[in-house]
Formats: sequence, C-alpha cells, structure tokens
Amino acid sequence: MAKKPPDDSGTDANPNASQVPPPTPIRRTCGTMQVHERMLRTMPGYREARDLSENNALRAAIFPSQRTGCTKIPVVVHVVYKMAAQNISDDQIKSQIAVLTADFRKKNTDIGSVPAPFSPLAADARIEFELAKTDPAGNASTGITRTSTNVNSFVDDDAVKSSATGGADAWPADKYLNIWVCPLGNNLLGYAQFPGGLAATDGVVILHSAFGTTGTAAAPFNLGRTATHEVGHWLNLRHIWGDDGSGCAGSDFVADTPNQASENVGTPAFPHVSCGNGPNGDMFMNYMDYVDDVAMMMFTAGQVTRMQATLDGLRSTIGTSISCGKTIHKEIIKEFAKEHPKDFVKDRPKDFPKEFVKELAKDPVFEPGKSFIADLPPKSVFDPPKSFLEPPIDFPFPEGGPGGPFIGRGPYGGGAMPFVLATGSGASAEASPETAAVAQAYLALLGHYARLYAYGQLDAAGMQAWQAAMAAYQRLTGS
Repeated sequence: MAKKPPDDSGTDANPNASQVPPPTPIRRTCGTMQVHERMLRTMPGYREARDLSENNALRAAIFPSQRTGCTKIPVVVHVVYKMAAQNISDDQIKSQIAVLTADFRKKNTDIGSVPAPFSPLAADARIEFELAKTDPAGNASTGITRTSTNVNSFVDDDAVKSSATGGADAWPADKYLNIWVCPLGNNLLGYAQFPGGLAATDGVVILHSAFGTTGTAAAPFNLGRTATHEVGHWLNLRHIWGDDGSGCAGSDFVADTPNQASENVGTPAFPHVSCGNGPNGDMFMNYMDYVDDVAMMMFTAGQVTRMQATLDGLRSTIGTSISCGKTIHKEIIKEFAKEHPKDFVKDRPKDFPKEFVKELAKDPVFEPGKSFIADLPPKSVFDPPKSFLEPPIDFPFPEGGPGGPFIGRGPYGGGAMPFVLATGSGASAEASPETAAVAQAYLALLGHYARLYAYGQLDAAGMQAWQAAMAAYQRLTGS
C-alpha cells in the first residue's frame, strides 16, 4: 500500500500535540535518560551492550587508549518540518556543525571563561564533525535531508526517526552520526541514544529552535550547545550530577567531575556549592549539565577518555583518523629554544611532537645549553620491565587522586582508582642505589611531561600517563 504523502491539513500523528507548535523552552530538558530506561526495559541485548560499553570506559580510565590524532565524523542532518520556519536553512545547519567541532576541540571562543580552579581540567576531545559528502549509495551529498510532515510536534518515542511515522529514516549508524532537527513537544530541547541501541534509531534529536546559532535558534539556547550536550550522550557521557535527583549519590562515572546534588539551570554564579563539594562547588559550566548555552563551555579530561573509549569500542566503525593540526606558535618555540640544548632535537622523548622538533631545529635563536634531559642511570641499573611505566594495578593514589584534588577520592567524586608499583615493593626508609636510580629516571620522565603540558602538547591520554607516573614516583620515594 502506498504511503500517504504528508500534508498540512492539521492531522497530527501525535494526539497530544496542539495545532500550534510549542515555544522554545526556557529551561533545559533532555530526554536521553528516559530513552535509556525505556530501552533497558524493552530492547533485548541493550543491557549487555551497555555493560560492554561501561567496561570499555572503565578499562580506558585505568589504561589510557593509544588512539592518536583526531577523529572526523560525518554527519547527516535530517530536517523534519511542518511549517516553513521549521525547515531551517543550510547556513543554520552549518553553524551547528562549526559549533560542534569548536566545542569538542576546545576551540570555543568562551573557553577562557572557565573558572580558574576548573580550567586545568578542560580538555580537547580530539573529535571533529563535517556534513557527509556522500550518501549511503555513494552519491554526492550535502549531508542534509528534508522531510515535510503532518506531525505538529514529536516527543522522545523515536517517531521522528522513521518515515512510517512522519519522520525520516536513519542513514547507516555505523558510518554516520544521524541528527534529526524537528519541532519537539513536552518542553524537550533534545535527546540522544547511548551506544549499544538499535541502528535504526541511533543518533540525536534536537529542537529546531535550539539548533545552531542563526535562523530559528532562540535564546537562551541559541549557541548550539544543545547539540553539543546530546552528542556528548551519543559518545557515552552521562549527566554530570549522576541522575539521582538531589541525592548526592549518583555518578557520571568520570573521576574529575565534582559530585553535585542535581542539575543546574540558567546562568549560575561561581561557586555553586552542593554535596559538600566546596570551595569550588559544582562544575556547572560543563556541557553535560543543564545550564543555558552561554554558561556551558567545557569537557574534562576524564570525559574525553570516556568518549575516546567509545570511539575505540562500540563506535569504532565511524569516522576517519586525521591529524589534529599544528598548535605550536613561534613565540613558544623561541622561548623554549632559549632554555634547552641543541641536542634536544636528536635526543628528544619519543612521544615529543615531530612538528615542534622541526620548528625548533630551524629557529635561529636556538642556543645550546648544558643539560635538558637529566642523565639517566646506566641500563644495567635501570632496566625495568616494559610494564613498569604503565599504570599498575593496585596502588592507592595519594589523597585527592593523581594530579591533585580534582581527580579520585574526595569531594570531586569517583573514588581513588587502585594502582600499585609494578615492582611489588614500596619505598624503604633508606633507598637502595637501584631505587634511587629508578626515582631519578621517574623524575626525568615527569619533567618531560611537565614541559609538554606547559607548552600545550599533552592530550588527555598523556595527562593520565603523567598522573600515573607521578603516583608511582610518590610511592617509590614515600613523598
């Protein structure tokens, strides 16, 4: 039987929707957890897929991913509209793709507004987005589909994701990020599907007036952050307060986000303290809270680890690996060159960026110094097993966790992750020459990590490796 074409007669596939589209909500709402809970109850295999995803994330938090560079993800935007104003322009769609890339690459113009205590935790997710250039059949595409519907407004029941219910069918979820833009009811701004759900419904849904930065985008959701929030869910991020109401017991399974009582809305003043998380309080400026677009501006390193684990796991077929691009400035090169020896170019740490070294070698003010890399003990003394410098399994991080008070035990949630020095022995009152030599090697390694961090060359995985090395050094030296 042929499908009846959509019309504007007023017939509505959603009997609860009025004939007039609802206005843009004034308070952020997200239907992701409701969708998640429904799928747990009704979809065979979903719970097991979620368990696998969480195990991958836990493993990545302990043993960081070796994924390097950036990932570029092709996006298809399905515009589903009843009224002409809901048929948003190509320019509005492109503005949203630009916001997604800026936010996930930590290139958003408001990143400098992150409060100072949280600024060191803000991280580049190393994920970029572009409108798909080819469709599933291999034909050239703009990455945009347009569907006229007779539905006044959709809800979180996935009807917008099927042509049979007035929406648009998904493109293959293993190759594309599907985004549906449509009128939404029930005061929803959007919702997403966590990794592990059905391919036919995989993706995110965004209200047409909370999408992009131009056209129908309406304050306070006119900076494209609703899509950033929902794509965060699509990459396995949870709400930052743990979705337990105001119980202070929920978790987003990320160690460097503070425990907080419940969602924040509007534009809170810093600090906003809850659940005893003072003095800095809630990280309400995180993209996974519920504040207005103008008030959210960061992901943390722990959240990046979780997203990268998803790209290594249940979403490993999507996107292509690309270079993250050069981030080295000539001023940094000159300052660095004044302090470090000519031999650094030849004897640099293996993971030191090649682009930096090339620029450093060319710089005319590069003056040789006496010692950049501390002399390491001879191989006969310092020859630990390969696993020695990897995060070991059973070592309790010092108070506050690795890297300071933001990670691990304490008001910043998550609980300390257990690690132990792979040698199996702690520091003695009088360190042996071998122990002293190993400590010296660790000190040199920590120096390299510190320099990489100072010049903006340490990604999330590097940060975690640095923290693990620091924990092992403190254990070794008893400091």
